[in-house]
Amino acid sequence: MTATQAIIRRWLGRMVNIEPGEGRALFWSFSYFFALLCSYYIVRPLRDEMGIAGGVENLQWLFTGTFVVMLAAVPVFGWLTSRYRRSQFLPAIYIFFILNLLGFYSLFQSDVAHIYVARAFFIWTSVFNLFVVSVFWSFMTDLYHDAQAKRLFGFIAAGGTAGAITGPTLTTALAIPLGPTNMLLVSALFLVWAVLSIQRLINWNVSAKLSDENSREDNAADATSKPLGGGVFAGIRLVVSSPYLSGIAILMILYTTLSTFLYFQQAQIIRDSFASSAERTTVFAAIDLAVNGLTIIIQLFLTSRLVKSIGLAWTLALVPLILCAGFLTLSFAPVLAVLVVVQVIRRAGNYAIMRPAREMLYVVLDRESKYKAKNFNDTVVYRGGDAVAAWIYAGLRGLGLGLSHMALIAVPLAAIWAFLAYRLGKQQVQLAAQSKVTKSE
Repeated sequence: MTATQAIIRRWLGRMVNIEPGEGRALFWSFSYFFALLCSYYIVRPLRDEMGIAGGVENLQWLFTGTFVVMLAAVPVFGWLTSRYRRSQFLPAIYIFFILNLLGFYSLFQSDVAHIYVARAFFIWTSVFNLFVVSVFWSFMTDLYHDAQAKRLFGFIAAGGTAGAITGPTLTTALAIPLGPTNMLLVSALFLVWAVLSIQRLINWNVSAKLSDENSREDNAADATSKPLGGGVFAGIRLVVSSPYLSGIAILMILYTTLSTFLYFQQAQIIRDSFASSAERTTVFAAIDLAVNGLTIIIQLFLTSRLVKSIGLAWTLALVPLILCAGFLTLSFAPVLAVLVVVQVIRRAGNYAIMRPAREMLYVVLDRESKYKAKNFNDTVVYRGGDAVAAWIYAGLRGLGLGLSHMALIAVPLAAIWAFLAYRLGKQQVQLAAQSKVTKSE
């Protein structure tokens, strides 16, 4: 080990507990998620502009279109994973999105009716975001075992946060000199980086198995070298038939419901608090900055230590319990300062604590559940819950309920979310213990 490597290892050791042989995989996992979210956040501002170009009055149809495309994408993903090996379908998915970006680049440069391209790009970007992140975490839960996930997922998630910060920074710096459309090419380059990271991780996984004396004799029949099998709608079937996976789906619905409630409350309070668009934009930017800064600090220094000290169950329940208190406070004082604090805690808590912990729930499952059921929960259930929650909120507001009433309704929902999260965390620990017993036999 060189002096530089020793310094890097000591520096990383202060943030994450790395065991021998994990450094290379951790680097490429961090790099993979960084490239992925950097790619998305480069095109996100263009997506928002396309939403305006497509007509603000049509946004509800764009959200509906996103949900319909999600429904169509799930069986296609199921077909891919059923027939091709992991080393084939993972790069193929990202290459597909790279080709999409190049296609949109050509369309924006041509004379094709701009309004229809704008609407298509808005829907595509919304699908792209959820889909590629879901596939990333599926791969992570397949690559690392339970103990590794609890130590490393927080640090890996920080790679995504770093990408989420870098992407908008690059867009701000380059959009004017290069032109907004040319940023699609920059985004595509980061997806190429993600494909390279996937290949490095697959090579590491193979070499790690070959070096393991206990698994060498079974290596030829290793499940990771085979297609997943099963039907194209297996993800839906798995979620419906498994109480554990159904619980995760309900967890996702509760999360999206409360997030949507808070988002609408934020929009109303900030609209009423500031008269000008510039002031509102500044507030949104300040919230984003606070969220990203707090998130990366927690991911680097706290997430893995939190799981180790209080356990997965309480880690999963922590954010909804804090939100119980936040919504209760908001019901008594629906003012800007309280709203900002609650929103920052919710978003940073989700990115830094809830999301990595939620991904750990899948580590103890079979590979088909990790890819197919997880993808269904992360895309269709997520977007479906988001849409339904928006209509429920609008309906309650239409009945004359104010911000205080809406915040008060959210309190018991957050309590149910916390209870379910705790129960799922306990069940994950039991499944992990059963898996160890089975392997030892």
